[in-house]
Amino acid sequence: MESNSVAYGASLAGAGFDPVKFIKQPQTIIRFLSWVFAIVVFSTITAEGYVNSSVEPQVKCVFNRNEGACHYGVGIGVIAFLASFAFLLADALLPTMSNAQERKYVVMADLGFSAAWTFLWFVCFCLMADQWSKTQGTRGIPTDAVHAVIAFSFFSIGSWGALTYFALIRFRQGVTDVTQNYTDPPADPTSPYPTTYTPPTYPSFQNTGQDIFQQPPISPNPDPSGQSSYQPPVY
Repeated sequence: MESNSVAYGASLAGAGFDPVKFIKQPQTIIRFLSWVFAIVVFSTITAEGYVNSSVEPQVKCVFNRNEGACHYGVGIGVIAFLASFAFLLADALLPTMSNAQERKYVVMADLGFSAAWTFLWFVCFCLMADQWSKTQGTRGIPTDAVHAVIAFSFFSIGSWGALTYFALIRFRQGVTDVTQNYTDPPADPTSPYPTTYTPPTYPSFQNTGQDIFQQPPISPNPDPSGQSSYQPPVY
């Protein structure tokens, strides 16, 4: 018998992978865009985010010569790139999981990471925009690359915020589905023990007659002075 119970957006019985349905999911489209945005940010910083001046042979970060800004953008972008790929794989495997607890962990991880990276991308956008506004002597700096980093950092805020929203909806729906579809397991007819235990009842004891056993009255001890009829034998 096929189970109609669902949890976290898929049947608890476990379903096969449907590539068409998977591609059309909003989470898949937005996660793919987040993956592309991350590639643009960290690859642009790595390729064109460092320049050297005519008087200094050593390259410096184009964002106000702040090495921390470039390192932050590369780090956030690389981790977002890897996480996007990992969660794409998790979304593909989620319908095949028949254990609701495992799905819950995947959805909770998606929710927590997406919320954290929404905030970190916001910090990245503010940092890049602020450092670029303070940059002096922009001659020789590829401004298109700088604008691309700032723009795609801003786009990443929206994409990861949308992923957070979808993960929250899926988490709430999963909790509701598990609660509504939970039923007590059916009784096993082969089990020697009943599912519900009813204690036996015993009839109350009532003494309606005289006791059969009666203790004989206590007779006084025989007189040790010789008044008894017992006489010792003569040898």
